[in-house]
Amino acid sequence: MLTKEEEELLENEETRDCMKIVLALARVFDAERLVKISSAHISGVSYDNIGDEGLEWLRTIKGRVSVRTTLNPAGMDLERWREMGIEEKFYRKQMEIIEIFKNLEVEITLTCTPYYIHKPKFGEHLAWAESSAVVYANSVIGARTNRESGISALASAITGRTPYYGLHIKENRAPTVVVKATGDLSIVGYKAGLELPGEIPYFIFDRRVSMDELKLLSASLAASGNIAMFHAEEITPEWRDFEKPSETVEIEGKIEKSCEAQLIAIGCPHCSKEELSEILRLIAGRRVKRELWIFTSRSVAEDSKEIIGKLEELGAKVFKDTCMVVSPASERFDCVMVNSGKALEYLPKKRGIEVAFGDLKSCIETAVN
Repeated sequence: MLTKEEEELLENEETRDCMKIVLALARVFDAERLVKISSAHISGVSYDNIGDEGLEWLRTIKGRVSVRTTLNPAGMDLERWREMGIEEKFYRKQMEIIEIFKNLEVEITLTCTPYYIHKPKFGEHLAWAESSAVVYANSVIGARTNRESGISALASAITGRTPYYGLHIKENRAPTVVVKATGDLSIVGYKAGLELPGEIPYFIFDRRVSMDELKLLSASLAASGNIAMFHAEEITPEWRDFEKPSETVEIEGKIEKSCEAQLIAIGCPHCSKEELSEILRLIAGRRVKRELWIFTSRSVAEDSKEIIGKLEELGAKVFKDTCMVVSPASERFDCVMVNSGKALEYLPKKRGIEVAFGDLKSCIETAVN
């Protein structure tokens, strides 16, 4: 049963098509009703991902977004695309996509970490499409969103509605398996995704962990296992709200993946100011001897100008608006070293390149030696 306001959205020429998408999803997932959202985050922004067909579809979208809406990374740094090796044709297509979103009044954030710009509140309903941000929002913040597609997130952004099912409903957020985790959390997430696809893990860590580690965990869980939420004992806001699962597994965050790295790529998900500062500390004044690409958002970069200036003086390149996964720029390298389980999962599949894995310290040591 639609409300009067929702019926009007279906009748309005500018919102009708998007409302039909939302209602189709509601039928597929047997949602009893729609729910108002406070924000949307749209993926499928890189021209490399959506191509001409996706661009053609975007040209048909009418209206304006009705809630705060942010945008995932593009396929290039909008200012330093030539430096990345991006071709002119790609640049033109990518900028047309950006212009369409501007006209829809979407914030051109071009980041996979929208919570650094606008942090949702606990319990708020969202329609977010970036998989790593979905996990982080559900788990670390306690907001509520399903794993949307770029299309459904845009439809929700324009209508201000999403179907009420899945992780919007409290009882569906209960943990299903206890995971005792040690070692690198990005690899813990990578392995957990492969071993426990679609589950909601309840993590017990053997040490105190940082917010940046939880971000990396979120990204790798989503990439390898289509997981949309986790709980962490004594850390995440809903860890006490459910009965602890009876099944327990142990996962060690350790993996052997090596090749002769031509590029060290950090920032999947985008680096926080704290991570940029830590990279600078680890470099310790030494010159970078291999290609070191660091990815962050324009918002974080604006707040980290001094750090970035010092990093680039030492030979690192700090790019914005994009990352090594969604940009074709990484394809010219045979081997890329990363500290991200998400990049470890996607780079071989999307870019056809070998990947070496190491923690942040190992990545920086490789870059300076």
